[in-house]
Amino acid sequence: MKVQEVLNDLKRRFPNEPEYLQAVSEVLESIEEVYNQHPEFEKANIIERLCIADRIFSFRVTWVDDKGNAQTNMGYRIQHNNAIGPYKGGIRFHSSVNPSILKFLAFEQTFKNSLTTLPMGGGKGGSDFSPRGKSLAEIMRFCQAFMLELWRNIGPDTDIPAGDIGVSGREVAYMYGMYKKLARENTGTFTGKGIEFGGSLIRPEATGYGNIYFLLQMLKTRNIDIKGKKCLVSGSGNVAQYTCEKLIQLGAIPVTLSDSDGYIYDPEGITREKLNFVMDLKNIQRGRIKEYAEQYGCKYVAGGRVWAEVGDIALPSATQNELNGDDAKQLIANGCIAVSEGANMPSTPEAVAVFQNAKILYAPGKAANAGGVSTSGLEMTQNSMRLSWTREEVDEKLQRIMSDIHEQCVRYGKQSDGFIDYVKGANISGFMKVAKAMMAQGII
Repeated sequence: MKVQEVLNDLKRRFPNEPEYLQAVSEVLESIEEVYNQHPEFEKANIIERLCIADRIFSFRVTWVDDKGNAQTNMGYRIQHNNAIGPYKGGIRFHSSVNPSILKFLAFEQTFKNSLTTLPMGGGKGGSDFSPRGKSLAEIMRFCQAFMLELWRNIGPDTDIPAGDIGVSGREVAYMYGMYKKLARENTGTFTGKGIEFGGSLIRPEATGYGNIYFLLQMLKTRNIDIKGKKCLVSGSGNVAQYTCEKLIQLGAIPVTLSDSDGYIYDPEGITREKLNFVMDLKNIQRGRIKEYAEQYGCKYVAGGRVWAEVGDIALPSATQNELNGDDAKQLIANGCIAVSEGANMPSTPEAVAVFQNAKILYAPGKAANAGGVSTSGLEMTQNSMRLSWTREEVDEKLQRIMSDIHEQCVRYGKQSDGFIDYVKGANISGFMKVAKAMMAQGII
């Protein structure tokens, strides 16, 4: 395989999909050497088959707003690869959603799910509908309309969606309720469900918690204690909230949070009491992070990004490409020793290069934020067995999975000088499992 030839062909076929091409490029560059050691992969055209989704559903979603007016959005589901299990991946509701973003997410999800060691393939879905500013009734009607178009193509052994940006437990519940009515079955077709109807304990916390568990494993390789470390956290949604919660529990000091309007910097640190305020603000009141600064009298920067502040550890937890090359240089100049990604592909290729050249600890999202989908996999298991595990049992399994993912990254990513290239390690480990499964199942 010659990476540039493959990329040139994909650019020709999908010229207006930059996020998808970025994700593919990053993986192919990491696995090129290993791939070329397996001529059987080339004969079976594994790369092209792995880069292009099994199928893509796109559909119109028509719903009625509170004024009685008909509204139209686009809906999508990308079923990328099911070589090691049913398609598994979240649904995103955000105005930025388009096929390129969902294809990149489904591609990344395939490797992330492979890393978890659980039997899950990769998928992703969503709509350019934004819940922001909508009433509960409007959100419910949209979710029901979305599911009316999608329900035939998902199922507990086919494709299991979950939440993502703009899709919390509330939206999952609305979609699952409609699916159950249409399919006339009550099975584990969604994860991230409410505890009352098949959800798993720790699932809301899992992505944030898992990111910190992975970070702890990285820090351990250099004998660094997380206690007392100042942490820059972006975002203020589910991932950011539970990232902060686990940091506080471990004695670290989160000092930033953000949303699409700007960010707050609290030099005294975000305490448990302050985090409770954020959770109410964002999850219940649906307010803006600026209100935190007004409540606690700290710095607020409209339109800014948290990476300008001084911190020991950076935890991007908002969205893709939120941290660019200049941001990365600023972080290094300010003494940052580790970056662990809670979001999907939040660092641009230029930023990743800066981190790796500086030889700091850097964990890509497909490894560091795999805790969310790992716990979704545990929820699927509980649903299939018709039982539920305690909070302690799920958390113990999550910690073990994140430790196993770290071990895989070290196995494939450790360099001759001792530096661990977590990007290479995660990509090769995830790729090899999927490639071998595809080879074993024949050319189909």
